[in-house]
Amino acid sequence: MAATEHSQQIKQDSMDYLITALLDMLQTKNLNEISITQVVKKAGVSRMAFYRNFQTLEDILIAYYKPKIDSEFNIIINRVPQDKKLNALGQFFAEMANPMKLAAKRNYEFIIQNIFNDNITNFYDKVMNWNNFSNIQKKYWTSFMSAGVYAIWREWLNSGQNESLNDIHILISDFQVSTLKALTEQIIKK
Repeated sequence: MAATEHSQQIKQDSMDYLITALLDMLQTKNLNEISITQVVKKAGVSRMAFYRNFQTLEDILIAYYKPKIDSEFNIIINRVPQDKKLNALGQFFAEMANPMKLAAKRNYEFIIQNIFNDNITNFYDKVMNWNNFSNIQKKYWTSFMSAGVYAIWREWLNSGQNESLNDIHILISDFQVSTLKALTEQIIKK
C-alpha cells in the first residue's frame, strides 16, 4: 500500500511541476510557441513523466483550469440560492479576469471557453425547468446562451470592466428572459 501511495504522490508531484512550468512559461510565450521538451526541462521531469500524465500541453491547462471552474460552478449550482445565481456567476467572472486575459493573450482561451460551455450547459440543466421545451429548443437555447454569456464576459473583461457586475447581471438576465419568452411564445403558437 505504501508503494502505491508513494507512486501516486510522485505522479501528482510531476503533474504539479508540469502545470507550474507551463503556466510560468505562458507569462511570456504563446501556447503554440512552447514545446513539450521545454516544459519538461523547466519542470525538471522526464518526457515519460509528461506522457504518464498528459498527451498534449492543452491537457495540462485542462488539468489546471477544469477543477477550478467546475468547483466554482458546483458551488453556484448547488449552494447559491436561485435568486443569487447570476450574481455569483458574475463574481466568478470577476475573479477569473486575469487568467482570462492571459488565456486570450497567449492563445489558449479556447480551453477555458470549452470548460465554461460544459459548465454553463450543466448550470442551465440544473436551474431551468425544461418541461415545456423540446430537446432541440433546449440544446440550441443553451448553446446560444452559453456563447452569449461567454461573449459578454469576454467583452466586459477586455473593455476594462467599466460596468458594474450588477449591470452585467441585469443584461444577462434580460437576454435570458427575452429569449425564453420568445421560445415560450413559439410553443404557444404551435
